[in-house]
Amino acid sequence: MAHSPWIVEVSMDNFQEAVVNASRDRPVVIDFWAPWCEPCRALAPLLEKLAIEKDGGFLLAKVNTDENPELAQAFQVEGIPAVFAVRNGQLANHFTGLLPEEQLREFIESLGPATPREPTPLELAQKLEATDPNAAVEAYRAMLATAPDDPAVRVGLARSLLATPGHEAEVSPLLTGVDFGDFADEAKRLNMMLQLREVPHTASDFASAQQASTAEGKLELGKVLAAQGDYTGAMDALLAAAEDDRALGRSGVRELMLKIFDVIGPQSQQASDYRRRLQNLLY
Repeated sequence: MAHSPWIVEVSMDNFQEAVVNASRDRPVVIDFWAPWCEPCRALAPLLEKLAIEKDGGFLLAKVNTDENPELAQAFQVEGIPAVFAVRNGQLANHFTGLLPEEQLREFIESLGPATPREPTPLELAQKLEATDPNAAVEAYRAMLATAPDDPAVRVGLARSLLATPGHEAEVSPLLTGVDFGDFADEAKRLNMMLQLREVPHTASDFASAQQASTAEGKLELGKVLAAQGDYTGAMDALLAAAEDDRALGRSGVRELMLKIFDVIGPQSQQASDYRRRLQNLLY
């Protein structure tokens, strides 16, 4: 598959975002294919060439039918390659089989131009989180005033408050009740971050923790670093504690490490690396 921001692999996990939502900004062309399909291999480079050439005029969404039979069934795909165009969340056109490049161009042109929409207030606030957390807080507060029960707003504001020190007391009420749905996992992650911050972690607390050379002291240093948001430093301190005292490694060290994993993502590459390193030390 050619490398381009306008060519994406799609499965059930990202279909809503990559196809339905994206089709509100520009046409999305879904290419149903399989590795064993010779016509698919002939069509793919033509579609990819046009996606790169149009540079955002449409999004090419590639669906491997061997790996995603449920999507093929949803579109009633009976033969491949099968190509469907989606515009504004609705099916706009489709064809089955291999078309020459000229007809492919006509198919793409028939879908019309991309029409990027104005970002929503929520999208603007999410963008501000990366550049100006204080401005993000104010943007989320304005939305909360009119949508106090919107979980996206509540979680977004909680996340922004945690990025601006001194607002921890406001976070827990915002996350209360966000136990189900699309934002439950993020609410759980933020609650764990809040829990880790309960450990005193001023500059003097950090300086004092650094002085300790025992396994218990290294565990305390890990707690302070985690409270400060230095999760890599915290996990390094925890590994050092486990190396000095395996019994402590199986109890306090492991318990804190699991909490940090919940914050950085239990399935993240970093979590997997530190999980393996801790297991190697303990077993």
